[in-house]
Amino acid sequence: MTKKFLSIFFISLAGFVACKNQQKAKEEDAPPSEVKTPVTVTPVELANLEDSIELNATSTFLQSSYVKSNANGYVVQVNAKPGEFVKEGKTLFLVQTKESMVIGNAISSLDSSFKFSGVNVIKAQAHGYITQLNHEKGDYVQDGDQLAVISNMNSFAFLLNIPYELKQYALNQKSVKLTLPDGTRLQGTITSVMPIVDSLSQTVPVVIKVNSSELIPEDLIAKVLIIKNQRAGVQTLPKSAVLSDEAQTNFWVMKMIDSVTAVRTEIKKGLDINNRVEIISPRFTPQDRIVLTGNYGLSDTARVIVQN
Repeated sequence: MTKKFLSIFFISLAGFVACKNQQKAKEEDAPPSEVKTPVTVTPVELANLEDSIELNATSTFLQSSYVKSNANGYVVQVNAKPGEFVKEGKTLFLVQTKESMVIGNAISSLDSSFKFSGVNVIKAQAHGYITQLNHEKGDYVQDGDQLAVISNMNSFAFLLNIPYELKQYALNQKSVKLTLPDGTRLQGTITSVMPIVDSLSQTVPVVIKVNSSELIPEDLIAKVLIIKNQRAGVQTLPKSAVLSDEAQTNFWVMKMIDSVTAVRTEIKKGLDINNRVEIISPRFTPQDRIVLTGNYGLSDTARVIVQN
């Protein structure tokens, strides 16, 4: 009885071990579960891209009118103040010659009906601001002495010193946008590029004229937007969606071809501005979805799981 029981026990044990080995073999032979990389996707968007630089421009009067005495004598009247805006033709100074004062007083003492003033009227030759006032009433001046300086209003402009290598961009556009320190925006017109270069900074002066109802002071610094390149209605993607090799010569994106598969798609990129990249080719459709995050290191025809 005991031998029979032992035989049955060993036979059952052997069967149990055999079953276990078969189950383990099946588990080892089973293919591993598929791993999918979590990603997010984005569509290709049409947008306007503008490659520009911002430089400083300073307001200035390019021309000045010098008010000078036309005789030797005394300043008997001054009709100007520093900083005052004057119009062309306004009387600024009266200068009485030294001789007229002597002769006039002598003759008047003999004949009270004789009128001889010897006063020279000196007028403004241009519209502008009195930026210098060199003499006042009672001063003795000589012929040719400078009495005042008028900044010619017609010559008011912003002077932009642009790096020489960027000069072509100023030549290619006539209209520019200026922003004053208080946030005021003005439209400016490039009227000329001066044929001179600063030896130290290697910059070229560019003259920008503006139309403004407000009087703008001299030496005010404004921001000027110079457009280097612009594209309208082009394909764009976020910068993170575009991949490249180490040499930055080949570029591609991972495009979804179904709900779980992303394939490598070679692209030709254009402008790269403000975290948006222009896609020159190929042409994508509004339904195409491009992997935005999780794309780094993905192989061609990668299995992914799209997350919201």
